Amino acid sequence: MTDSFPQRISFADAGNIIDQVVVAARLETERVPLSRALGRVLSEDLVATLALPSFDNSAMDGYALRSADLVADATTRLQLIGEQFAGISLGLTVADGQCVRITTGAPMPAGADAVAIKEDAALDGEQVLLASAIKAGTHVRRAGEDVRLGESVLQAGQVLSPARLSLSAALGQHDLRVHRRPTVAVFTTGDELVAPGISLAPGQIYDSNRVLLQTLLAADGYEPVAWPVLPDDPARMAAALADAASSFDLVLTCGGVSAGEKDHLPHLLQQQGEVHFWRVRMRPGMPVLFGRWGRAQFLGLPGNPVSVFATYLTLARRLLDGMQGRAEPRPILRARLTAPLRKTHPRLEFLRGLLDCDDQACMQVTANPADGSHRLRAAADSNALIVLPEGAGDWAAGSLVEVLPLARY
Repeated sequence: MTDSFPQRISFADAGNIIDQVVVAARLETERVPLSRALGRVLSEDLVATLALPSFDNSAMDGYALRSADLVADATTRLQLIGEQFAGISLGLTVADGQCVRITTGAPMPAGADAVAIKEDAALDGEQVLLASAIKAGTHVRRAGEDVRLGESVLQAGQVLSPARLSLSAALGQHDLRVHRRPTVAVFTTGDELVAPGISLAPGQIYDSNRVLLQTLLAADGYEPVAWPVLPDDPARMAAALADAASSFDLVLTCGGVSAGEKDHLPHLLQQQGEVHFWRVRMRPGMPVLFGRWGRAQFLGLPGNPVSVFATYLTLARRLLDGMQGRAEPRPILRARLTAPLRKTHPRLEFLRGLLDCDDQACMQVTANPADGSHRLRAAADSNALIVLPEGAGDWAAGSLVEVLPLARY
């Protein structure tokens, strides 16, 4: 391969390249029980093999009756002929002038078309007294009113939430076919890095990005494997990365992607694999590197903490979502600025901010004044990134801006 690299590209182009690459990198499917399917991406449509509800049933505790028997503005007496609780149907039939005691969820007796709630009825021996009329269908859940037999209720590419898993269980599904979750190898790079808990020598720093990447991935439901820190030695780097690339779906690195003398990763990826892009018009995160190494997708994130947040939440998540066939876009949140902002450069920018809700129930965000991408304390004091689009501009207080929550906590 030559030493030439693709030119710096726009953030939108970087996203499009990822989308194109993952079409061929989509992971195979597997069946998993509902208890292990939370957050997984469905790989095939779910078609209802029964209706929901599957039978007419009562929405309240009370008395199942024929609405035509009741008289408006007058007391009606009905003969109580039995009771039907939730469970197996007793096959009861309601004739003229009769009713059945019924509980919520119990199957409606034949002949009955409404339920009078318990609180509106009085019991006199084996008779039920009702003071007013009710319409047919009152407090009755009709078969198929929620889901029709043969209806497609979930579609391939949807993410399985608790509600969607509950719906699947209601339809009798024990397991679902989903895309396999990507396996992820995590590397941090640099001779200066030391694991927390070990004494620092002059010039050394603690490896905070390892924990940052691992917990970002874990919060999204992945089980990353952290490898030893990559030294600033290209041969040893290449050996470790080749080993990981032979066994993992995604190799995710942090640091070593800029243009310094010790930033070996762009040239190693070019020599050993394929570079899809290197350097994106974004701030922070500009030197992000994307390509392929062996069987693995390779994404090299810059080493500054805020760059890690910005590139992970946008590009790494997009790659991981695409590998699993996720078709649902992630929600886009917007909030109003509490103070004006100015941007003088043309790159897309991510600023740390504090997102909350004002007294009028409107989302608002306050930018953190610390703007250096190395300022980890500012990230710890923030709960969102403010997204300012490409191009220089001014945003007045009250302007709507896009925000990316840093985590769910």
